[in-house]
Amino acid sequence: MKVLLISANRLLEPYPVYPMGLDYVAGALAGDHEVRAIDLNELADDKDLITRLASFAPEVVGISLRNIDNTDTTDPRGFMGEYVDLVHIVRQHTDATVVLGGSGFTIFPEQILDFLKADYGIAGEGERMAPLLEALENGKNPAILPGVLTPRQSMSAASPWEHPFTRETVTKRPYLDYYLRHGGMLNLQTKRGCPFRCAYCTYPAIEGRRMRLIPPADIARTAVSLEAAGARYLFVTDSSFNADTDHSLAVARAFRQAGLAIPWGAFFTPLRPPDGYYAELAAAGLTHVEFGTDALSNPVLATYGKPFKVHQAMVAHRQALSAGLHVAHYFLLGGPGETPDTLEETLTHIESLEKTVVFLFCGMRIYPGTPLFTQAVAEGVIEASSDLLDPVFYASASISRQYILDQVASRAAGRANWIIGSGGVETSRVISRMYQKGYSGPLWEYLIR
Repeated sequence: MKVLLISANRLLEPYPVYPMGLDYVAGALAGDHEVRAIDLNELADDKDLITRLASFAPEVVGISLRNIDNTDTTDPRGFMGEYVDLVHIVRQHTDATVVLGGSGFTIFPEQILDFLKADYGIAGEGERMAPLLEALENGKNPAILPGVLTPRQSMSAASPWEHPFTRETVTKRPYLDYYLRHGGMLNLQTKRGCPFRCAYCTYPAIEGRRMRLIPPADIARTAVSLEAAGARYLFVTDSSFNADTDHSLAVARAFRQAGLAIPWGAFFTPLRPPDGYYAELAAAGLTHVEFGTDALSNPVLATYGKPFKVHQAMVAHRQALSAGLHVAHYFLLGGPGETPDTLEETLTHIESLEKTVVFLFCGMRIYPGTPLFTQAVAEGVIEASSDLLDPVFYASASISRQYILDQVASRAAGRANWIIGSGGVETSRVISRMYQKGYSGPLWEYLIR
């Protein structure tokens, strides 16, 4: 079959994100189908999309929905209207079967399938498109497949994808040049699944809780191939790179053995690391550590479901700094258990963090299927039947959002390294200008004082 894959993500803040998921879906379909891919970021306008639809004449169009909104209370932006327009264009200019997927779709599968009037949806990992297409070719009912939705039948439960993860080479992607010109940052995955139980997190719904590790030698080969394709920086997209410490160390050693020469970064949980952990990663090219810290008050960390305490986060921070790494922390203020006292404790601890950038978000986006959703229903914040496609944020009843913002603004005054939200459009413009000058990577290290 002729299959066109479309990445619908146009969010460029704080920087463009290469649509790695399309590579994995294409890898799962390779050899059985004629596959092409489009990234809306690299198109000039809708006319460009229409031209490509006409020239390829796909039988199936798979649309990846990475984000539903930007999850930012300070500068909210939703994307469902853009997706409606996209599906409308596809319907106007092809007779193709439309299949939806992606992380954003997986969180709200039935609602989005109905909202966008697509033919099928895939909840969970996109490789499930392979058995879906096989069923369509053989006249079977796709609704019997795990994770596949139709407008008329409920979805069968889907366990995590157990087959090998095959990523098709990025050099086959027409939009590769866009990302090489806009920062040169490509991405990499070392495992799927997250064992942690953070109250707000959707990763377990998208990838499952059991970690499925990609062999380190395979990861290193992919990393070197991305470097050969022109990447100047790699970001590891795992929910938490150090969720399996031994595996992350094995990946770093494989990078060194393979001769990877470009820098890389990853998202980490601030667990107390083994001695020398960050030094070994730094020796393998790690330059940026992004900690999902969320709070620096033990009672709040407990209600957030975080697997560490304040002292462990502080040790992880110091060890990363001692290894010569750039460090950033992300905080979610005002969630369950937050009070004026816990906020004061967190902000005071943040002030004691040396040589770091902190990204501060106020309020937690409530997603279905999370512990936060259950708590919000129990507290009467939302109804169990609430439509959360329009963002709803949990706010602790013990502290007002305005109080939090006032306290943060007071502490952040004069500190360029305290960023409220993701930095907004202006931060994105600054990063874009730096990319044009040849810089690469996240670039937040230039804010560190």
